[in-house]
Amino acid sequence: MYIGRIVSVARTLDDRLCAAYRVSSRSFPNRTAVAGEGKVSIVPKPGHEMDVYKNPYIAYNCVRIVRNGDVAVVTNGSQTDGIAEKIDQGMPPRDALALVSLALDFEKDSYNTPRISAVVDKKSSTGWLAIVRHDGLEVERIPLYPGRLWYVATYEENTITEARGDEFPAETPEEACDFMLGGGVFAQRDNPVTAVAAMAGYEGYEIFVKDAPAV
Repeated sequence: MYIGRIVSVARTLDDRLCAAYRVSSRSFPNRTAVAGEGKVSIVPKPGHEMDVYKNPYIAYNCVRIVRNGDVAVVTNGSQTDGIAEKIDQGMPPRDALALVSLALDFEKDSYNTPRISAVVDKKSSTGWLAIVRHDGLEVERIPLYPGRLWYVATYEENTITEARGDEFPAETPEEACDFMLGGGVFAQRDNPVTAVAAMAGYEGYEIFVKDAPAV
């Protein structure tokens, strides 16, 4: 089943928060994730740079680490920066997610692609998921239990509910990327391209990026 992009929030069995993102794409699979200082960007692979002129929504920062390393923001679009900046200025995650999601709205492409967002906060030990579709907005604080994951996707599974969950066996950000690309429930979700995970460490978040295996 194809459900498009996916964001998730989870807690590891040893009680560390994790936010992760998977790019799944049928139209623009030639993309990768590039890690920088406190952020990750989704960009076209070399040789496919002109794809951004076909669709302006395919390149963006998907991860930002803010508030002195306490908060990770993970999304499928340009809302990453707005949400991160509002939280860094002191706005609560719920308000930042709602405000920026409403301001930017769903993507105005041929699919009316929703904007999906995830936030985890080490200081308050909380996680949040948000989605803005053409027909509504949801922002939910997620009950994070050890060894469990919640997710929301752009298509089909695009509502926030406990049914969108799974066991979460990952112990490292690399294992979290592997899980997003093909573990558990995601093994039955088609067209994986690349994955990113931000997992709480002793200081800030450990970030890992990984492309799906070539087929």
